[in-house]
Amino acid sequence: MGRATLSLLCVLGILWGCSEDRNPVLVDFSVRTPMPAVQEVPGSSKSLVVAVGAMVSPRATLRHYRQLLDYVGRHMDRDVSLVQKKTYGQLSQLFAQGSVDLAFVCTGSYVLHRRLTHWELLAAPQVMGQTTYQSYLIVHKDAPYTSLDDLRHKTFAFTDPHSNTGRLVPTAWVVEAGSTPEAFFSQVLYTYSHDNAILAVAKGLVDGAAVDSLVWDYEHARDSTWTSQTKILRRSKPFGIPPVVVSPGLSTRDKETLRRIFLTMHEDLEGRRILDALGMDRFVAAEPTWYQETEELLGFLQNNGIAIHGLEPAQH
Repeated sequence: MGRATLSLLCVLGILWGCSEDRNPVLVDFSVRTPMPAVQEVPGSSKSLVVAVGAMVSPRATLRHYRQLLDYVGRHMDRDVSLVQKKTYGQLSQLFAQGSVDLAFVCTGSYVLHRRLTHWELLAAPQVMGQTTYQSYLIVHKDAPYTSLDDLRHKTFAFTDPHSNTGRLVPTAWVVEAGSTPEAFFSQVLYTYSHDNAILAVAKGLVDGAAVDSLVWDYEHARDSTWTSQTKILRRSKPFGIPPVVVSPGLSTRDKETLRRIFLTMHEDLEGRRILDALGMDRFVAAEPTWYQETEELLGFLQNNGIAIHGLEPAQH
């Protein structure tokens, strides 16, 4: 396989190569199961359309977020429709078209697309007292690797092309080492979720991956079956935590209602239970300045000629 070959690791658990790959890999991670719809609240006139970025696979997303969306729907007396897309780019397109009211997005996607989508910060989770997160460079626990350089000419998994922790940060690490991902690694795969990236490393399907610390830490605390098969070689500096955003087309009244629901849900028993299940302390008001580090990261990649859809490399 050529080093520049990009293969695809499906968000529903199927790993395969794209049409450019002459020798695609096919691995069935799990049996596909139908996903029940988010509970709807009767009597409301218009559904609130909520999108969740592909931080975790669709089944895991539903498991993590269903109760939260039900809670929001009940407190707004509105039906809630859940939209899931495989990539952050697809989610951003929906937002730009005005098809989504509220979304849980990746930090990288938020910074990259906010000028196009005009989405507005609503809130952000606080986890372990922090509103930051990191990228973890992980390998199998039994692998002899001790640094990024040991992964040279090995297979590596990114999550999403626009993921801050799952692509932008590790790409910057490689650029700082004087290379590019396509030249540094023998093959680059996309998992389209952080839990699938962890699984790919744990099962030995790839030699390394970069994942969201929030996802790795959450899974490790709840069920370490797969995280225990990995080890962390490197942690990035802190970045602003993935935010909750709303469409500018949503009414001011709805925005204020949603903001109140998120910022006060830790004050009632049901909200506290849901937050505990999600591994969150509470939701807090998000500040634009939290995302300056990612803005600078994108500038660094752009200045070094790294192609990111939606960001043109600088001309030298």
